[in-house]
Amino acid sequence: MRFMVIVKATADSEAGVMPSEELLAAMGRYNEELVEAGVMLAGEGLQPSAKGARVRFSGSQRSVIDGPFSETKELIAGFWIFRVGSLEECIEWVKRCPNPMPGDSEIEIRQIFEAEDFGAEFTPELREQEAHLRAQMTSKD
Repeated sequence: MRFMVIVKATADSEAGVMPSEELLAAMGRYNEELVEAGVMLAGEGLQPSAKGARVRFSGSQRSVIDGPFSETKELIAGFWIFRVGSLEECIEWVKRCPNPMPGDSEIEIRQIFEAEDFGAEFTPELREQEAHLRAQMTSKD
């Protein structure tokens, strides 16, 4: 099972406050632990939403909304992708994480869909296309 582990933004992260050397070192140790255990597939911090944009879809129309975005509690400051055996195992790994922010913070965990989750609608042709795209992505690393 794969999970996206989402570090929620705070007022500090949205203001561009960078983590301390101590926090960066603690996160580095945590990431090493995740990699050594074969859990971490990816992980990155994200720039504040002021440097981002949203694209809103309405039928065939597209509109762009430039950041920053006002609802900090709905924003993401970073993420990991974990491969573990269960939600409970993912939770246990997240509980070992250093607090990613200077004050209170929150990490959200969401399971990633796998091909078999889509049922018959995900035809053999679509599965083949997906496998081909994944192979192309991997070969570009």
